[in-house]
Amino acid sequence: MRRRDLLGSAIVGAALAPVLAHAQQKAMPVIGYLGTGSPNARVWIVDAFRQGLDESGYVEGRNVAIEYRWAEGKTERFPALAAELVARRVDVIVAFGGTLSAQAAQRATTSVPIVFQSVGDPVAEGLVASLARPGGNITGLSFFATELIGKRLELLKEAVPETKLIALLIKPDSMPDEARQARLQEADASARRLGVGLRVVAARGPEDFDRAFFEMSKARADALMVFLTPVYSLALQRIAELAANNRLPAISEARDFAHAGGLMTYGPNFSDMARRTGV
Repeated sequence: MRRRDLLGSAIVGAALAPVLAHAQQKAMPVIGYLGTGSPNARVWIVDAFRQGLDESGYVEGRNVAIEYRWAEGKTERFPALAAELVARRVDVIVAFGGTLSAQAAQRATTSVPIVFQSVGDPVAEGLVASLARPGGNITGLSFFATELIGKRLELLKEAVPETKLIALLIKPDSMPDEARQARLQEADASARRLGVGLRVVAARGPEDFDRAFFEMSKARADALMVFLTPVYSLALQRIAELAANNRLPAISEARDFAHAGGLMTYGPNFSDMARRTGV
């Protein structure tokens, strides 16, 4: 081969390299992961998700790639992050940020499959048509938040029998009005059956916690139930500390609330839900 031909072959090879690399990259499926917090927040959830993938034969970096997008606790960033994942042409989107992340992904695409990692009631929250036939391009896992409310109030009353008034901490913008109203109605009905009063206290995020706990103290609440949300899950330590400082025995859904210092938890195994999402 003449030197000129050899040089030409080298130039063509160099020009094709990015194309070949792109083709190889597209041969590996890409998951878009839309999370509430940051790479260092609730690491065990992401680890459980990877475990589920591994059980199905997919190992990150070997035969599947994951594009992570983190809202850093700012749920208003979900729509832009979801649109970014769609633009990256991911093969599926995993929404780990409750209802708001699932809604953002659903609004960003009608063709890319979406799997939500955990929501309270996907039907009431407008994500699926029904549990048997979700419809559209979205499916996932639910922990039936409304049905467990009464049991948590019952456990709290059993643990602290002298309780007369229970404060209910809720993030009002974390779910559609219909879903929020259903939970509040269930909480009110359960509290009436137990013979205790209920004081609903709203807090949109950590910046509202001091004011919210002052309101509970002023109302002379005896105990506290926290409606867990992805934003609250990033601040469980702070919630537990404020509950302790205000002498409020507290209960929530996630076991890491008890690890953070809350009195007790009763709810689904979120780690296992993350693993099943991977599967």
